[in-house]
Amino acid sequence: MNAPRRASQRMAPRIVVAALASALAAAPSAAQVPGPKPDPRTAASQPNPAGATSAAAEPDIAYGAFQRGLYLTAFREATRRVEEKHDTKAMTLLGELYADGLGVPNDDNKAADWYKLAAARGDREAMFSLAMFRMAGRAGARDRQEAARLLAAAAKLGHVVAAYDLALLYVEGQLFPQDFTRAAELFRMAAEAGSPEAQYALATLYKQGRGVKEDLREAARLLGAAALAGNTEAEIEYGIALFNGTGVAKNEPGAAKYFMRAAHKGSAVAQRRLALMYATGRGIKADAVEAARWHLIARAGGDNDQFLEEFMRKMKPADRAVAEDKAKPWIARLKPLGPTPFPDPVAPAKQ
Repeated sequence: MNAPRRASQRMAPRIVVAALASALAAAPSAAQVPGPKPDPRTAASQPNPAGATSAAAEPDIAYGAFQRGLYLTAFREATRRVEEKHDTKAMTLLGELYADGLGVPNDDNKAADWYKLAAARGDREAMFSLAMFRMAGRAGARDRQEAARLLAAAAKLGHVVAAYDLALLYVEGQLFPQDFTRAAELFRMAAEAGSPEAQYALATLYKQGRGVKEDLREAARLLGAAALAGNTEAEIEYGIALFNGTGVAKNEPGAAKYFMRAAHKGSAVAQRRLALMYATGRGIKADAVEAARWHLIARAGGDNDQFLEEFMRKMKPADRAVAEDKAKPWIARLKPLGPTPFPDPVAPAKQ
């Protein structure tokens, strides 16, 4: 039985910006929006230790029901597998159901009890889930030391997200001494398992020479892998690397492609860079209207640029009006942080 994915449990979004941007002195162009969260089920589940029987040969009715949203069926089948086979993965699934109140009333204490039983039997998914409980103070007081211990145990068993989160704790340097070398080892484990977040983080270490020897080529390779997987920060940083030819062959059209992707996902940094490329015709066909449009969107998102401000002042009034009209629908969906082309303050659109 596979443990269900619970993105809400991950701690990475809460500390990734602080840990990487400040501790690593990340480039100021880095976006502040966390990238896609990796699936905790990336690697195969480890075998249960002796004494914990597995129902691997039996069709996984409980987890199949969970995936289809049939939570009562999932609860019933998981309970049966625990009672009849002492199935460890079924214990973890029961913990998930109680933790999220799916098919049964939410009960953090019962969820924690099931996680503890499964974790004691060697289930890394339960270890990770219990670590998130300890980190958040669910079913008891917050206990970051215990959370770190559980993350380390889960990471040792190959849990990708646990390895990534544990690495962030080593970068943060509060629970234990800051150790970039250990962080790099953990990021590498998760990166090699396909985690875009870990690939981006490890690339940052290679760029800064923290915990690893500075290697711009390796940094670019990792950024490229994370960017292909859709990590927004990596799309921006890989775009910058391509534009400047840093660690990779210079490719301005390629840079424009990645800036475009990140811009459409709401990155003001990428929007500004895309506007500059449209204004100068580097890597993309020059287009004053598109340059002004993206500049207005980026400016409303809090990323202004004096060159682009001057560029807009020199535009034909008719072209500027077109750009403003094209930018307004985007800005209407934002909570503006900077000036907008609207004559009066506009209330953010309902999400």
